Amino acid sequence: MSDNQEINQEKEMDIVGHLSELRKRIIVTGVIFIAFFITAFIFIKDIYYFFQKDIDFVLKYTSPGDIVWIYFTIAGLVAIVGTLPILCLQLWLFIKPGLTSPEKKISLSYIPAIFFLFIGGLAFGYYLFIQLILPFLLSLNDGMFEELFTVDKYFKFIFRVTIPFAILFELPIITMFLTSLGLITPSFMRRTRKYAYFILLVVGALVTPPDIVLQVVVAIPLFILYEISIYLSSVVYRNKIKKHNEYMEQ
Repeated sequence: MSDNQEINQEKEMDIVGHLSELRKRIIVTGVIFIAFFITAFIFIKDIYYFFQKDIDFVLKYTSPGDIVWIYFTIAGLVAIVGTLPILCLQLWLFIKPGLTSPEKKISLSYIPAIFFLFIGGLAFGYYLFIQLILPFLLSLNDGMFEELFTVDKYFKFIFRVTIPFAILFELPIITMFLTSLGLITPSFMRRTRKYAYFILLVVGALVTPPDIVLQVVVAIPLFILYEISIYLSSVVYRNKIKKHNEYMEQ
């Protein structure tokens, strides 16, 4: 067998090994997701009543399909949240062999942060919906119309508000990761601050009613989040420069 054939065979075996490892990680994640989904489905009434206790009106449904939709949607959301740290861990285990020892420690510390920031975003969005957005929308009625709240539209509205915040709250982790890869720098984030603020303002406007006060209330935490991301990016960048200088001095 020639050297080229041996090299090609080794490459093919390496690719097969990576694919096998990836399949293993996907299977583990899928099993955990299904376990959380089934558990959430078992306790679906308790989860539903947890959300219903914050409102003083009765949710109705217009077709039997609405019940099935809300069961699967709530169970799916719980499963996604519960599986998120497992998914991150499986991704970390997949890329772990290609990381250095410091990179392993740093990247592993991101996993709990990703989970708690996602939960924090969901909680913030839900609090915002219950305490500000929903009361504002109900106040517009002022007794003119008879209210009819269907379960599917109510929860679709909740998800429309909470999920974007859950994603946006991952901004600090994303910026730290991109900074560590050298794709962005703190100075770049400062230069593009006005554009980032505009985008965050648009996102806030999309998830809130057309009221300038509410939009500002929503935008301010997002602006603070961006400034925190700049600070964390600066920390990562300084450590990266410090390690580079120490390596060059050796």
